[in-house]
Amino acid sequence: MLLTPGPLTTSKTVKEQMLVDHGTWDDEYKADTQEIRSELLKVANVSADNYAAVLMQGSGTFAVEATLGTAVPKHDATLMIAINGAYGQRMAQIADYLDIDHIDVTFGEDEVTTLEKILDALAAHPEVTHFAIVHCETTTGILNSIEAIIPRVHELGITTIVDAMSSFGGVPINVEALGIDYLISSSNKCIQGVPGFGLVIAKRRTIDRTAGNARSLSLDLYEQYKCFEEHDGKWRFTSPTHVVYAFQQALRELAAEGGVSARNKRYRQNEKKLRQGMLAIGYQPVISEEVQSPIITSFKYPNKDFDFRGFYEYLKENGFIIYPGKVSNIDSFRIGNIGQVFSEDMTRLLTLIKKYSVVKV
Repeated sequence: MLLTPGPLTTSKTVKEQMLVDHGTWDDEYKADTQEIRSELLKVANVSADNYAAVLMQGSGTFAVEATLGTAVPKHDATLMIAINGAYGQRMAQIADYLDIDHIDVTFGEDEVTTLEKILDALAAHPEVTHFAIVHCETTTGILNSIEAIIPRVHELGITTIVDAMSSFGGVPINVEALGIDYLISSSNKCIQGVPGFGLVIAKRRTIDRTAGNARSLSLDLYEQYKCFEEHDGKWRFTSPTHVVYAFQQALRELAAEGGVSARNKRYRQNEKKLRQGMLAIGYQPVISEEVQSPIITSFKYPNKDFDFRGFYEYLKENGFIIYPGKVSNIDSFRIGNIGQVFSEDMTRLLTLIKKYSVVKV
C-alpha cells in the first residue's frame, strides 16, 4: 500500500482498465477523452462556457512547465511565485530554464503563505503580470489559503496560476468563484488514477490570448487546447491510452463515492487517525494542525539516532511504503493519507509503527 502523495494506491477496478489496448485515433477513444474533459470541469466547479480542461502527456511537472511556458508571454511579462516548499521552488526553477522573469516571495517551509506579504510584494513590483502558488505544498503537507489570496490578486488584473497537484479532487476548490485562470493537477493524485498525464483547468478567455507564447513544441498548452477543441478530443501527439481509461474509471469512482466532499471527509479521517495515533506513540508532526492538509503528514524523527532506512524497510516488508522527508532543515519523514486508503488501513499501520517503536525507538 502506497502511503504517498501520488502515485498512490488505486482500486482494483481502476487497474483492470489498463488490461485492454486502445488506439489513439479511434472515435470512441476521442469521445472518452471528451467525457473526461467534461467531468473534470464538474470537479473544478466551473462552466464549460468559461473554462476548458486541457490534458498534457507526462508527469504533473510537465503540466506545470507547459502552463508557465505558455501562460507567460516572452516579452513584457513578470511572474511572481509564492514559495514555501520544494514545489514552489520547482516553479522558480522552471522559470529559470524558460528565461521567464520572476520574483519569488519566500516563506518558511513550515509557514503558510500570507496575503499581507504577497500584497506588499505586489505593491513593490507593479511590473508583475502573473502570479503562481502551490495549494497543498507536500514538502510538509501544509495547505495554503488560495481562498484568501487568489481573489485579491485577481482583482489587480494579474493572471493567476494554482498548482493544485496534490489537492484537486481531494480538497473542494471552486475554481470559477475564486477567479483562477489556470489550475494544474495530475492523473495520479486525489482522483486516484495512475501516472501518465497532467491536467490543466484553464479559463478560456485567458488561454485564448496565449497563441505563440510557448517555449516548447510538445509543451505548448495553447496548441494542445486547440487540438482538443477543434478535433473532437484528439490529442496532438501519442497519448497514454491505458492511463486515460484508468483515469476515466477513477472519475466514475470519485462520483460514486459522493464527489470531492465525501473523498475529502475520508482523507481527513485518515489524517486525524494518523496524527493522533502517531502522537500517542511519541512522534511529533512538523506543522500545526491548523494549517495541515488531509493529503500528507510530516513527522519529525523521534530522536537523533532514528534509523529512517530501517524504519522504511520494516514498513515495506509489512506492506506499506512511505516517503522520506523533504523539509530542508528538519529530519523528518512523510506519510500520505490519500488514495484507496481507509481508516482500517491506518489502524494496521499504527499497530506496526507502535510495535517497531517499542523495539527500535
